[in-house]
Amino acid sequence: MVTVLQLQNSLANTFLAELRNINIQQDSLRFRKNLERLGEVFAYEISKKLAYTSQNIDSPLGIAPMMLPSQPLVIATILRAGLPFHQGILNFFDHAESAFVSAYRKTEKDGSFEIQLDYISAPDLNDKVLILADPMLATGQSVDVSLKGLFHYGMPSKIHVVSVISTIQGINYLKSKLPHNADIWTVAIDEELTAQSYIVPGLGDAGDLAFGEKMSF
Repeated sequence: MVTVLQLQNSLANTFLAELRNINIQQDSLRFRKNLERLGEVFAYEISKKLAYTSQNIDSPLGIAPMMLPSQPLVIATILRAGLPFHQGILNFFDHAESAFVSAYRKTEKDGSFEIQLDYISAPDLNDKVLILADPMLATGQSVDVSLKGLFHYGMPSKIHVVSVISTIQGINYLKSKLPHNADIWTVAIDEELTAQSYIVPGLGDAGDLAFGEKMSF
């Protein structure tokens, strides 16, 4: 299942508009905050899909039966752009475990690239709900490679792939690769993916905007 938040009017559109805005996005603190806010929005939306059990809570004046989430969660992110996004999800799922993936595009002289997976830090994923957060879903290859690496730590009972901006190409690619228990969430779907695999109109390089420009070797 693919859920696109922009199809409904909400504050998610305001946060995305500021992420795209060439003037506002130059404030890296605000850029990170808007990624974090969207992480919180997604956490709330995903929380509606979790399993719940009834628990009795002692209040000062009595006992209140409450429906509370019962599934263990792991929030994973692809470094580095995903860190503020990850934090937003973690703000709401504050008892969740975390996983981190270091993956990047290794570009050849002819402009082609492959996804290089350098490092993964993850807990046991067996029978847990896995949320993989990556702000930009362009080709879908980074998510595919990252998930394959994460599966070495166990098989989740449910997978939620979360992005801010996606492309049709990336979504279709993931649909052909993801297991049956995976859902895709995004704020918006942009129409164009350039020959260099940049999303248009997109928002630019999310990692550079959040943390400063990186050097290339």
